[in-house]
Amino acid sequence: MNAIARGGLAMAGRRSPWGSGTGGNGAGDKPPADAESNGGEGDDGGEGGSGQSGGPRNPWLPSGDKQPPRRSASIEDIFRHREQRRSGGGDGGGGRIPRMPQRAGGKSWFPLIVGGIAVLWLAVTSIHMVGPKEEGTITTFGKYSRTIGPGMQFSLPWPVQNVDITDVTSIKRYSIPEGEAEKLMLTSDQNLVDLSYLVRWNIKDLKLFKFRLDDPEESVRQVAEAAMRASIAEVPLDEALSGAGRGAVELSVKERMQRILDNYRAGVLIQGVEIKKADPPEKTIAAFQQVTAAQQDAERDRSNARAWAQQLLARAQGDAAAFDKVYGEYKLAPRVTKRRMYYETMERVLNKNNKVIMEGDGVAPFLPLPEMRKRTEPPADSQTSVKGAP
Repeated sequence: MNAIARGGLAMAGRRSPWGSGTGGNGAGDKPPADAESNGGEGDDGGEGGSGQSGGPRNPWLPSGDKQPPRRSASIEDIFRHREQRRSGGGDGGGGRIPRMPQRAGGKSWFPLIVGGIAVLWLAVTSIHMVGPKEEGTITTFGKYSRTIGPGMQFSLPWPVQNVDITDVTSIKRYSIPEGEAEKLMLTSDQNLVDLSYLVRWNIKDLKLFKFRLDDPEESVRQVAEAAMRASIAEVPLDEALSGAGRGAVELSVKERMQRILDNYRAGVLIQGVEIKKADPPEKTIAAFQQVTAAQQDAERDRSNARAWAQQLLARAQGDAAAFDKVYGEYKLAPRVTKRRMYYETMERVLNKNNKVIMEGDGVAPFLPLPEMRKRTEPPADSQTSVKGAP
């Protein structure tokens, strides 16, 4: 094949890129033996074939250029060349990458650093401190394994096992609705009431709370609203607004919520429900106040009427008792009782009238007693004396 390639080049009038043996006289010339034995370390022949022996010529250089002798690169040269490129180009002055200081004896610090990081990672992800009010759930590759209580607990390192610690004792409070929003509910007598209430709860079973429902906290809110609407629909407006009615509604809502959450296996314990506000809708407050004022006025009038009736009844009963006593005395002495009753009646009638005493036979036809009394009585201001007067 080598002879065929050289023959083709000779026919084209070109020299073989691999050099010639003795002067390039033809395609059939062979390179000398010393060129083959030197492994391509000779110089290239000239254009006319100077007869110098040499190795394979670089075909990518222009013809006539002098090529340095080629030799195979050793493994030490390859790594030395890479080290020079990494350090910035050999003697070119580029900055070298700083090396880590070594320990005594020429050993590297790298194994110790890796070991320290591994120990720290194991300690942080395997040792867990659980507070007195907390519990934790351990999952192995995302699957529930067990629940841990308060104290120092251990687990496999992350990412094999993961620990999620949660406060299960503290009471959580939800205010429904949030802020000053209006929450209208329908009572049993087809009236609307604006309610605002507070729900207190905590975690009863951490495993169920974490893994049973998708969003347990939102579920508590929705169950609270559903239970409140169902309880308010069973009472009229007056009971919903009054103190005694509120207590019954709060107890009913708590029992309904606990029953529904237990059926869901939510792991939640309801501590209590408190109604903070129970008012009529905002648009009907004025009319509701007028109705309330009218009801209060009606109740006041009824109270006054009952009081007057009681007074009148007591007076009548007293008069009847007095009459009974007089009648008893009358039956014992009718004549004396009649005269006494006559005198008492005349005294009561003539008590405030002017009195005139008339006496016959022309002795004293007129005696003005009231005028005489006014003359004999001193003036009111004359009865007071000034201190130090003679």
